[in-house]
Amino acid sequence: MLKQIPSIISPDLLKILHEMGHGDEVVLGDGNFPAASHANRLIRCDGHDIPGLLDAIMQLLPVDTYVEQPIHLMQVVEGDSTPVPMIWKDYEEILGNYQVSRDQIGFVERFAFYERAKKAHAIVATSEQALYANIILKKGVIS
Repeated sequence: MLKQIPSIISPDLLKILHEMGHGDEVVLGDGNFPAASHANRLIRCDGHDIPGLLDAIMQLLPVDTYVEQPIHLMQVVEGDSTPVPMIWKDYEEILGNYQVSRDQIGFVERFAFYERAKKAHAIVATSEQALYANIILKKGVIS
């Protein structure tokens, strides 16, 4: 254990976050996300939900301030029964605690999201049960 490192952050996840450079992306995938088949680096966080991980990661990870939208969510597929996933409100609240505004959150079509995830530095596989809970974070710099 280390001081001031949230206990939900595993040693493997801490290493990945530390190795990331400016502009690198990390994907937090829900329980339905095809993480193993899309990941360059896969971190398993089974038993954890995304809001808890997101809050812990945001304590450590600076988000990119050189792009308009350093955060991206998977857009709801047209015609799906969930127009606005409830978990997105949780994300807005958590991100707001770290000075990330709603305008800094973008939306990516499902298959484009998968392609972007393949290029990410790492994918974190979670047990999140909410639909459309997948989120991409772009790392910034500490100034």
